[in-house]
Amino acid sequence: MTGTILNAAAILIGGVAGLTTTKQMTSANQGLLKGILGVLIVYVGLSMTWESLNGGFFHGVKQLVIVILALILGRIAGQTLRLQKSLNRLGQIAKQKFSNATPDSANRVSEGFITCTLLFCVGPMAILGSVQDGLLGNYRTLALKSVMDGLATVAFAKVFGWGVLLSVIPVVAYQGTITLLAKLLEPYLRNPALLDSINATGGMLVFCIALIILELKKIELADYLPSLAFAPLITWLWR
Repeated sequence: MTGTILNAAAILIGGVAGLTTTKQMTSANQGLLKGILGVLIVYVGLSMTWESLNGGFFHGVKQLVIVILALILGRIAGQTLRLQKSLNRLGQIAKQKFSNATPDSANRVSEGFITCTLLFCVGPMAILGSVQDGLLGNYRTLALKSVMDGLATVAFAKVFGWGVLLSVIPVVAYQGTITLLAKLLEPYLRNPALLDSINATGGMLVFCIALIILELKKIELADYLPSLAFAPLITWLWR
């Protein structure tokens, strides 16, 4: 639950900062911050994958093949389930609410709550990070998400007011539930090879997040989330 606690704290801190400050971040600073986050996410993602590939040449090649197969199968499953399209629709709802919001709106508290809840919960990082936190005790992905959510909350608080702070409740409930469910599965995945396959695949997904943030490539990341389930399954079958 460490990652979820960090995420909740970041939202609260960002919300309070947004409510108490009037200075806006310049475009140059926004670009610099985006670049720093992108590089940091690249490092975290590739280091996670590299750690799981270590253990000898043949082990590394086998893990790499498993990751590729998991990503291919996960993509097929994600497209079949229309995961990315569903999240895109929810994101459009949040975007529309933000575009239509005005500081003097009578409903801005509830709109802030709904908008931030959608944005902070439906993204792939919420699911990926919570699974990693529960299975591996690795909260790095959620720590990165915390920084992003905290900065976003600063801007949202200026538009929606204190309603954005309420989004911390569903974020904790949603991510915490996924983390606890993943923790319950951990005893069945204690084989290091199974956990390595999940970590390596998760690392590649985290790396893809950097490509999206840096606007280098558009990737339908949510469609690849089922890869986290295929990775240990393929590893178990390839004994």
